[in-house]
Amino acid sequence: MASPAAALQRWSIPLLTLSVPLGFVAWAFPTGLAPLRAAGIVTGWLGCGLLLVSLLLMLREPRLAYWLGGLERMYRWHHVTGVVAYVALLLHPLALAAGNLAASPRLAWQTLSPATESWQVWSGWLGLLLLMVGLATTFTPSIRYGLWRWLHALLGIGVVIGLVHLILLGIDEPVLPILAAAAGILGWRLLRGDLGLAARPYIVAAVRKLTPQSVEIELRPLADPVTVTAGQFVLVAFGNGPLYRGCGEFHPFTISAIDRDGALRLAVKALGDCTRRMLSIEPGVAARVIGGFGGLLGDAGASPQLWIAGGIGVTPFVALLNEGRLRQPVRLLYLYRREADATYLPELRAIAASDPQLKLQAVATGDDLPDLDRLLPATSELSGVECYLCGPAGLVAALQRALGARGVAAQHIHFENFEFR
Repeated sequence: MASPAAALQRWSIPLLTLSVPLGFVAWAFPTGLAPLRAAGIVTGWLGCGLLLVSLLLMLREPRLAYWLGGLERMYRWHHVTGVVAYVALLLHPLALAAGNLAASPRLAWQTLSPATESWQVWSGWLGLLLLMVGLATTFTPSIRYGLWRWLHALLGIGVVIGLVHLILLGIDEPVLPILAAAAGILGWRLLRGDLGLAARPYIVAAVRKLTPQSVEIELRPLADPVTVTAGQFVLVAFGNGPLYRGCGEFHPFTISAIDRDGALRLAVKALGDCTRRMLSIEPGVAARVIGGFGGLLGDAGASPQLWIAGGIGVTPFVALLNEGRLRQPVRLLYLYRREADATYLPELRAIAASDPQLKLQAVATGDDLPDLDRLLPATSELSGVECYLCGPAGLVAALQRALGARGVAAQHIHFENFEFR
């Protein structure tokens, strides 16, 4: 049975997503208007409320992320609420125009055409256009990250302009408080998240090569360390060194070990321009760290567990094993393309040899998706087992389907993704 804290985390975002926009609608619900015109007003307020929720869900604050069920969950809902808000705001002028259609098609067209309206109405269309561009970048993964960040910022600008649009139309209450809240959220994210005022200072103490395409970076705190536990990840921005040029942007990295003095070890695999550059990082480089976030096994109980890792996705499991001996039977299925690509494989074999609770199944799969039906335990062996998955999104999705086909319920399959676009 779920604990009260877990239940709160599970329902926190859905309740927030419902209460804020419905509260706006309840406050501004129109009376005595034609149905279509009333619908236009309602959809406008629903869109405003959902946009405010979407903004809140993009904050990178560890405590907020904990109460809302994790940063990755927040980003999923951030995308959903943003898209639904945009659809509601598109319906807003369409419903208003449809309300005028019976009286005059020309009047209906004038309601939709910015060319026939005042600059106050123009501001609303500009806000919608900026929202459209910002949303388009969200679902275009091929865009370079630096460019994506700036284009995605148009979402926030579009929200502010949309609220100014309401003020220009003479709707001051409750728009002014909403505008202040939106500006506060955007400023908070810019200062504490993007510019790193919430980050703690660290320095690269050592670098260890794991494979030709991955390294382990040891970070030592220069002040109070971040609060983090095994299985979590942190957001890190690396500075410049004598021979190393940092990206200057915060990226998520999973912790592979936590030392008693607060030092962190991070596993980094070359997956893009920034991480490829980190293969040549050197001791002495300054770093800023925000976290910790997530926790793949944070709510693990005493039940037997199945861990399935793909490639660098083995890192959170390594962190848990570095904490000490296991308390329950664990089977680790570690999938990698070639043995030369397998991070931490020697360490895992040594731990499995010394800890009878750990059963290691290490499999080189080549470049194709592995035969999961052959590799996964039989249905009878999965009864009462908690399954934890970490790896590429395609592999995790395939594992979910395969485990579901073996009768494992969704609440017993746990995973995290690290895509924060």
